[in-house]
Formats: sequence, C-alpha cells, structure tokens
Amino acid sequence: MNLPNAITISRIALTPLIAWLPFAPSWSARLAAFALFLFAAITDWWDGHLARTRNLVTDLGRLLDPLADKLLLVATLVPMYMLQQHYTFVTPLAGVLPEPTPFLFVTPIGRMALPGWIVAVVIGREVIMTIFRQLAARRGLVISAIGPAKWKTTFQSIWTGAAFFWFFARTLAGAQGWLDLGWWTAWAHFNGLVGTLSMVGAVGLTLWSLALYFSRYGPAFLAARR
Repeated sequence: MNLPNAITISRIALTPLIAWLPFAPSWSARLAAFALFLFAAITDWWDGHLARTRNLVTDLGRLLDPLADKLLLVATLVPMYMLQQHYTFVTPLAGVLPEPTPFLFVTPIGRMALPGWIVAVVIGREVIMTIFRQLAARRGLVISAIGPAKWKTTFQSIWTGAAFFWFFARTLAGAQGWLDLGWWTAWAHFNGLVGTLSMVGAVGLTLWSLALYFSRYGPAFLAARR
C-alpha cells in the first residue's frame, strides 16, 4: 500500500460523510461537509500527482482512483439536488424564515436550483465513459484524458464547492439574523453567480468532452473490432 493509494482510500472512506453531513440541520455539520469536500477535491489532484512524479502508479491505484471520483460525484450531486429542490430537508432558519425553503443559489437575476436533468446528464456521461473505456480496453485501446475533460472536473469542483459553502453559510446567516443585511445579499449574489456559471460551464464541458471522446476514439474503437 503506497501513499497515493492510501490517500485515495481515505477519500473513499470520507464519501458517506460528505453525502450525509449536508442534511444535518446545523451550520457546523454543513461546514464540516464543505471542509471534507475540499479535502477530497485537493487530494484527488495530489494523489495522482504523487503517483506520476514518484513512479508510484499501480494497478490498484488505476482501479481505486476512478471509483473514488465517481463515488464523490454521486455523494455531492445527491445532496445538492435534494437541498436545492426539496423543502423536506431544510429547516426554518432561527425564526427568520417561518417556513422551510430550498437552498437555491441567489443571483442578481433570480434564484437558481440544480435541475434533475443536469444530474442525469452529469452521471449519465460518467456511466457512458466508464463503459466506453472498459470496452475499448478489451480491444487494446487506451483512452487518455483530454483537456476539456480536465476542465470539466475543475468547473464541477468550483460548482460543488460553491453549493456546499452556500449550505453552510446560509444556515449560519439564518441563525445569526444576517439575511436582511446588505453585505450578506452582495455576498450571496457573488456566491450564487459563481455556483450558477460554473454549473453551466461544467454541463457544457461534460457534453463537449463526451462528443470529443467519441469523435477522437470512436473510429479506432470500431476499427479494433475487425
């Protein structure tokens, strides 16, 4: 067991906590969820960097790293969707709001939520690429990561980070009675814009990178069958 693999396993072990903590109705639990997501996002880059630079790439690492990425994706998309779409999981904010309301992103042009079709597109793309890579590998074709796919991951991390920070910050703001203050509104608009624009960017890159993978590797994949 080398260091990069140990880091990857720690990310997998933390995934259930990252998924569960946003549903706890306290700002401290939601802050912990945000901190754990940051740890997972940073170590996702770090363990790969260590493995490549120190020649520690192993078959176990090749198996665990994609698994950790996909588990983290589901563990973040599910609470993001549920907290931004459904009232059930949101408690009233210390008397400031009489009724539970979803954790919508607040922007200068209105409130934005994570729609179900985006969840389906993002997860569906990962399922398709996993199957495509497995079938290609059986035909001796290695599908390497391309630039737009790496940018997709970056935008996705910014979007998720903005959402998880929003869950914590809005819960704390409600408890402290900050929701009607001017500085809070300005910050909420900034965070909402970052979250919304990075979500749009992530979805665009999700579809673009999928199309590029099939255009670049599709002909070789079909030729390998002959």
